[in-house]
Amino acid sequence: MSLIAVKDLALTRTSSVFAGLGFSIAKGDRLGLVAANGRGKSSLLRIMAGEDDSTTGTITRARGLVVGFAPQDPPERLLSLSLREAVCDALTSEIAETEHWRVDVLLDELAVDDALRSRAVHGLSGGWQRVMLLARAAIVAPDLLLLDEPTNHLDIGRIGLLERFLAALPRDCAVVAASHDRAFLDDVTNRTLFLRPEDSADFSLPYSRALQALRERDMARERQFDNDMRKVRGLRQQATKLKNIGINSGSDLLVVKTRQLSDRADRLEEQARPAHRERSAGAIRLTNSGTHAKALVTIDDATIAAPDGRKLFRTGRLWIENGDRVALLGANGTGKTRLVDRLRAVLVGQSAGQAPDIRGAASLKLGHSDQALCQLDDFPTPWDAIKRASRLTDREARTQLAGAGIAIDAQTAPTVRLSGGQRARLAMLLLRLSEPNFYLLDEPTNHLDIEGQEMLADELIQQGAACLLVSHDRAFVRAVATRIWVIEGRHLVETDDPGPVFDRLMSG
Repeated sequence: MSLIAVKDLALTRTSSVFAGLGFSIAKGDRLGLVAANGRGKSSLLRIMAGEDDSTTGTITRARGLVVGFAPQDPPERLLSLSLREAVCDALTSEIAETEHWRVDVLLDELAVDDALRSRAVHGLSGGWQRVMLLARAAIVAPDLLLLDEPTNHLDIGRIGLLERFLAALPRDCAVVAASHDRAFLDDVTNRTLFLRPEDSADFSLPYSRALQALRERDMARERQFDNDMRKVRGLRQQATKLKNIGINSGSDLLVVKTRQLSDRADRLEEQARPAHRERSAGAIRLTNSGTHAKALVTIDDATIAAPDGRKLFRTGRLWIENGDRVALLGANGTGKTRLVDRLRAVLVGQSAGQAPDIRGAASLKLGHSDQALCQLDDFPTPWDAIKRASRLTDREARTQLAGAGIAIDAQTAPTVRLSGGQRARLAMLLLRLSEPNFYLLDEPTNHLDIEGQEMLADELIQQGAACLLVSHDRAFVRAVATRIWVIEGRHLVETDDPGPVFDRLMSG
C-alpha cells in the first residue's frame, strides 16, 4: 500500500506552476525531486506535508501516516529558541516530557557539539540550521521524510554524515528530497521525479541515469511530433489537390474525400504534442577582462589564522596563473573561508603593504561573491544594484535583469524578497558587470538550480578567467577545477585528483 498517493494535482499562483501531477510513494522509496528554481518543489513538499493546499487534485495518505518535514529555512517562531529546544518543540508535550532524552541521542547521531545545542537558532550558521531542521523532522520517527534542499550550506563532511544518516533510517521509512546537488541525489535516491508545468516525469532511477532516460524520452517525443506534423502537412496538401480537382470536375466523391483528409489532419494535429521545452530560470553570463600577467596571485608561505589568532595552516609557496581554476577543499573549520577573506582583503587593497606574503598582479581586477551573498545587502532593490554597479541605460538595465530571471515587477521590489535562486543570479550579474579577470567565489552554487550550476561552470570554462573557488558541490568541482588545493593538517597542499579527497572528507 502507498504511504501517499498524488492524483491530478495542480498548483496555480499568478500562473500555472504544475498541473496533472500524479505519483505515489511506497515504503522505503528514496525519491529525488528535481526542477529549476521557482518551479514548485518547495510548494509540492509543503502540500505533501499538509502545510499548504493545492489548487486542484487529491492527496491520499495512509491511515496514521507520520510525516517529518525539513523546510529550507527555520520558521520565525523557532529563531529565539536554542537548537535543542527547537528540536524538542517538534515532539508532543507528553512525549517531550517523558522522552526528552531522545533529542540528545539524535543530536549525538548528527554530531552536534554540546556547546551548539544551547545556542539560539538565529545565531547558528546556515549549515547548523539545516541540521536542526533535519533533527526536527527525524525526531518524530516519520514514515515519510520530506527534505527541502538538505545539503545547502553543508560542507562535504556534513553531506557525508547526512548520507550515512539517511542510509541508516528504518527500511520502511520513505524519503523525498528536493535538491540541486547532483552527487547527493545519485548517492541517496532510487527514483527521480522531474517536476514540470505539465507532463512531469517519474523514473525508477537515481538522478544521472534518470536524466539520461528523460532526455531520450524527450528526443523520442520530439521525433514523433515532427513525424506527426509532416503527416499533417502531407494530408493537407493531398486535401488541397483533391479539392481543386473536385471543384473542376464537380465530383461529390472527391469533395467527401477532401473533407475526410482534412478531418484526419485536424485530429492528428490536435493529438500531436511537442516535446517539453524547459523555460530557463534566468541566464548566467560571466566575462574575462583579460590580463597579460602570467601570475595573477602569488602566495609566499602565508600563515592563515582564526579570528582569535590561532594558527590554522601555512600555505607554502603557490601561484594562481591566468586561466587557472583552483578549487579549495578541506574539512569544516580548517580555514577555507579565512583564506578567501585574507585574499580578498589584500586584493582589494584593504591590507596593502601589510601582507608581503600575498600579492596580486597590478592588472588584477577582482570579482568576489561570498556564500551568504552579502554583497547584495548594500542594495535596497535589484534595480538599484544594477544602476549603481554599471553605466547601463534604463532599458539596458531592465533587459539585463529580466535575462537574469528577475521580472519587471521584482526589479524595483526589495532585494530581500528575491528567492535564493534569483539572489544568486543577481550576484552573478553584478560580477559580470564589474568585468573582473580573477574570480574569488565562496560556495557559488548555493541556491542555484542544476541549470544555473551548469551555466556557471560553462561560463567559467569558456571565458577562461582565473578563479579560486570554495565549493561543497562535488559535481561542480569536478566539472570546473583545473587545480585542487587541500587543507591537510596545518598545511595547504596541491593534488591532482579530487576523488580521494572527497571520499576522505565524506567519511568524516
